[in-house]
This record gives sequence, structure tokens and C-alpha cells, in this order.
Amino acid sequence: MPSVEKIIEKMKRQPHSVQFSDVERVLAAYGYAFERLKGSHRRYGNGKTHITLPKQNPLKAACISAILDIIEEAEA
Repeated sequence: MPSVEKIIEKMKRQPHSVQFSDVERVLAAYGYAFERLKGSHRRYGNGKTHITLPKQNPLKAACISAILDIIEEAEA
């Protein structure tokens, strides 16, 4: 399994080919936990912010962009 850093690099290089399970690993590494399931969407949160993602493979580039924004905000 690839490390979280490698997954993030892949998200930046190839946002159209990221799998949902990889995104779950990245979110968990940044303190986001699964909160609820509604239909085909899953909600993750860390107490301050939340993100809702469709459970599909691969995820759309817009979802990947939102996750990268969250990561950059957490690192700042």
C-alpha cells in the first residue's frame, strides 16, 4: 500500500485517477473520521470542518481539489 505522502503526490499529479480508499486513508491521516452515510455519499469531519464525498471510483477532480485545499489549510 502506498504511503499517505505518495497518495497526496498522486492526487496533485493525476487528480482523475484517485481511488476512494486512498482518499479515506489521507483523510484519516489528517484527523478526519467517518461521520455518516446518506445514500451514496459519505461525510467525514474533524470537529471543525466537514467534507462530503460520493463513494465512487475514481473520484472527480473537483473532489480531489477540495481535499487538497483541506490538507493545505491543515498544514498552514
